[in-house]
Amino acid sequence: MAEIKAFKGLRYTNNAGDMNKLVCPPYDIISREQRESFISENQYNIIRLELPKPVEDKIQDFAPYQEAGKTLKSWIENDILTCDNKKGIYVYEMVFNALDKQHSLKGFVSLVKLEEFSKGIVLPHEETLSKAKTDRFNLMKAASANFSQIYSLYSDNGEAYALIDSCSKNSPDVEVSDAEGVIHRLWAVFDTEVITKIEQLFTDKKLYIADGHHRYETALNYRNYLKENSMKIGSADYVPMFLADMENKGLVVFPTHRVVRDLQRFNINELIVRSKQYFDISDKLDYKQSQSLLKENYDKGKKAFSLYYDGGYYLMVLKDESVMKALLPNASKALRELDVSVLHTLILERIFGIDKQNMARQINLTYTKSANEAVLSVDNGKANCAFILNPTRVTEIKDIALAGEKMPQKSTYFYPKLITGLVMNKITE
Repeated sequence: MAEIKAFKGLRYTNNAGDMNKLVCPPYDIISREQRESFISENQYNIIRLELPKPVEDKIQDFAPYQEAGKTLKSWIENDILTCDNKKGIYVYEMVFNALDKQHSLKGFVSLVKLEEFSKGIVLPHEETLSKAKTDRFNLMKAASANFSQIYSLYSDNGEAYALIDSCSKNSPDVEVSDAEGVIHRLWAVFDTEVITKIEQLFTDKKLYIADGHHRYETALNYRNYLKENSMKIGSADYVPMFLADMENKGLVVFPTHRVVRDLQRFNINELIVRSKQYFDISDKLDYKQSQSLLKENYDKGKKAFSLYYDGGYYLMVLKDESVMKALLPNASKALRELDVSVLHTLILERIFGIDKQNMARQINLTYTKSANEAVLSVDNGKANCAFILNPTRVTEIKDIALAGEKMPQKSTYFYPKLITGLVMNKITE
């Protein structure tokens, strides 16, 4: 099934400086000001390669991507970056605080053979946006490299984890801390016996993309582009992934809340009246009451979320799950009973008239992992209302992916995000 292999990781040398000033968060959450701040601290920060232009610039302009390619070439020539002499896999651990306790998530980075989704080997769970894919494709064309990894999950009885854990008992090769206090550690593993065992363990496994759908689809497009143009493929048949066992207790998934804005006609009373045909509604709750009841319903397996408007919360609990079966007869049970599916189908589409194209273009709907940010956008008049959700379960992600379906965009937020710059992949040497 899944084919993984070791690779000669592209990594910073000591000439580059302090690793804490060379890494950065995922490119898509970095502002123009943050980008400039990273570069001001160290001119060799990976952001110059991963985000070679301000995020507001037009993606049709290819010059910034060409500049990133030239910068990469220069850094390799000047021994700022260099490929390892041996092929290896890279054990990667994140230690962080979330949900009032400390967690440790340990997996490993390797190359994974690109497979079309239709083969059922690498499985997506979310829809993607075309703009992000165009941006990443232009960067791959110009730089012929992967600067960050796709975050994927596998199901295992612990054998793979035991192997990588045994390889990470000594001090890590790299340790950095990010702005949120997350500790990121990396161990390079060149032991051919260990690598062979891990490769063999994955021959019967499926992989579930947790974060990085755009990058995976872009890697497929780039590989096909090289083939169609009879160009050297190198390792473009593979893509680097961080692989974690979905049974790992360190996995944390946050909800992504919905913010509704710029509706021409919005009336809270009408919304509540029309929603009562589908939901039991408790109104005028404070934040603490709302969160407590949300968790209570989550633990019971009920479909629930909170509506925020004018300083108060309305808890909305689905009365009868059969309504979703009637409205989405061709969807799997897992997809139609997903909290975001219930919200999107019954309220956003049927009551607000926000269709899927509107959602994808974020005309009347935006997303945030911060409940405070969602609430503030309503309080300051920038939004009509907000919906505060429970997190999606990892089992739901697996079930929907196995059914060959995709959740709406931004249905999950795996925390923490992988940091960029610890190890990279040069596609052509």
